[in-house]
Amino acid sequence: MNVLIYSGPEVLQPSLNHALANLRSILLPHYTVQPITLHSLTTQPWQSSCALLVLPRSRNRFVSVASKQVKDFVEAGGAYLMLGTGATAIPRSGGLGLGSTSLSLGLEAGETPLKLFDKFNNVYLMFDDDAHDDRVTQKVVDLKTPNDDVIHGIYAREGTQFIGFDDLKGLDILARCTLKVGEDAIAGLSMDVSKGRVALWGPNIEYSLHEEPVSSIISKSTQLSPEDIKASEKLRVKLLRATLTRLGLQVPADTEPAHSISRPLPQFLTSTPEKPTIVSQILDAIAAPRPGMQLATFKDANDEFYFHPLQESSDLMRSSRDAAKIASDPSTWQPKHIIVCRDGALPEKDITPLFDVAFFYKVLAAARDKVDIPKTSQPWGVGEALLYGEAITSTQTMLDKNPLLLSQLPTPLLSLASYQLAGRGRGSNIWLSPSGCLQFSLLLRVSLATFPANKLVFLQYLFALAVVEACRDETVLGPKAGEQVRLKWPNDLYAVGEDKDDLRKIGGVLVNTSFSGGKVDIVVGCGLNVLNLPPITSLAQLQPGARERLSVEKTAAAIMAKFEPMWTVFTQNSGSFAPFMDLYLKRWLHSDQLVTLTTTTPHTAVRIVGITHDHGLLRTTPERPALGSEYIDLQPDGNSFDIMAGLIKAKS
Repeated sequence: MNVLIYSGPEVLQPSLNHALANLRSILLPHYTVQPITLHSLTTQPWQSSCALLVLPRSRNRFVSVASKQVKDFVEAGGAYLMLGTGATAIPRSGGLGLGSTSLSLGLEAGETPLKLFDKFNNVYLMFDDDAHDDRVTQKVVDLKTPNDDVIHGIYAREGTQFIGFDDLKGLDILARCTLKVGEDAIAGLSMDVSKGRVALWGPNIEYSLHEEPVSSIISKSTQLSPEDIKASEKLRVKLLRATLTRLGLQVPADTEPAHSISRPLPQFLTSTPEKPTIVSQILDAIAAPRPGMQLATFKDANDEFYFHPLQESSDLMRSSRDAAKIASDPSTWQPKHIIVCRDGALPEKDITPLFDVAFFYKVLAAARDKVDIPKTSQPWGVGEALLYGEAITSTQTMLDKNPLLLSQLPTPLLSLASYQLAGRGRGSNIWLSPSGCLQFSLLLRVSLATFPANKLVFLQYLFALAVVEACRDETVLGPKAGEQVRLKWPNDLYAVGEDKDDLRKIGGVLVNTSFSGGKVDIVVGCGLNVLNLPPITSLAQLQPGARERLSVEKTAAAIMAKFEPMWTVFTQNSGSFAPFMDLYLKRWLHSDQLVTLTTTTPHTAVRIVGITHDHGLLRTTPERPALGSEYIDLQPDGNSFDIMAGLIKAKS
């Protein structure tokens, strides 16, 4: 499920950044936390997969064309959190006062103020804010919770208050604060509204005490000691966790190791010990025309990279882990550090406790031998050059958002992470990166002189097929249990339960391309749930005792070994999918499936018959063919397949 944080033009960027950092730190691995734009809020079907919608502090009152979508979401049972807001509870009125919905002056067409109706108390909830920097004083306040915890240094602004709430029934007061001498006011509250639940905070509970602007305000206007700040920061996070629990979220226990990782950690550039010169070749290519031995820094469009020798890994990882324990603004996540492992040297397992690099290369070699991949594959095989990080922003973003690095890196290169702090999926989707998930990106390159660009669409099908075949390998699930892992068009991986209608997503594939100089740089991203615990479905739950045998290292190795010979055949045949079509259709969920196509007017009932050989389109036939319309073919990038509802919808 998603936690969506509104990122429209009226939102203050610091509040958005702090909300993203804090909620990701708290809610991983149970939820993925991502921003949602005004366009997506008003045009995309986000409600069904949204566990919580969050509105950070805004420059002024939330008046938007999206107000109706927010209102409908809450009334239908959704959870809604507003940060840095003021609100007024107004008894229902039949006139044109604040309780009226019939008057909107000075607004653009379709724009309305957000207003919720509490049937239980027969009041309207109206929301306001006064956040302009030139009009409102910034300060920090003390909060007092119902169990008498006192939290110092919480960021607040003058003008945010709750009026008319004290006498409402069914109200949970989350904390109070002193706005004026002798005046005790509500700071945060939660309450049911229709079938949903809302939580409102006047002070910005999402702002960390260790970061700007709070850290500067504390140092200038308070006498708090470092110990006081540390204790209050811990209570602040505790209060934010309690707020999320009140909203109905299943908040992970704060003892889980993922919660100590709130910013990227260094990555290790490695190679199989059987080919010890690979890392030097990669560094020479990045540093060209200088020798790779001189490479210390590399600045690109999205990231700046610092390179370190393996000898510095212990001290660098220790200091980075300490820094990662504190929630931070993603804008401070620079530079990115890369530890260079030359001459076949590998990091010790205690340095990379979540992924045994040496074990990965050992099982990769065995997997390659099993499918008879030649040891002389040039310059090296898929998976034999690995960039590993315990926690990074996104394996996909690091490659395809840094065009200079992307174009200079030799291929194939595998980038793998145990945790992604901003993992990317198809379109605007964010891939949930919980503990036990295998997530990686694979950099490939082809020449347009021998590979037609229109055949690149088949690569997402090919790689997803390789993952499904790897799950059937004896080192993963084996043929019988692996039969439960199937393909959903165009690029998702599903587990099929004993009931054939019990379908649960366990992974997905994303392919990005970049064209330059007659070549195509291809970044294949993949996420697969391997060892995840419930409620997340993973491979470990598909077979009794599988958890003891499974590992992310063996699963990754199996995928690389399955994909390499398929990729060789695919490129040798200039992108023809014909050698794989029969197996693909055998492994997918859709043969002869009846679905409703909502991209036509009126909606059309169609039956899925396969994939077109020329452009990789989903081929369907109408149940009631019209004259001259034997087939309706659908592009993978323009459509979204809701397999549970049996609907194919336009994807914008």
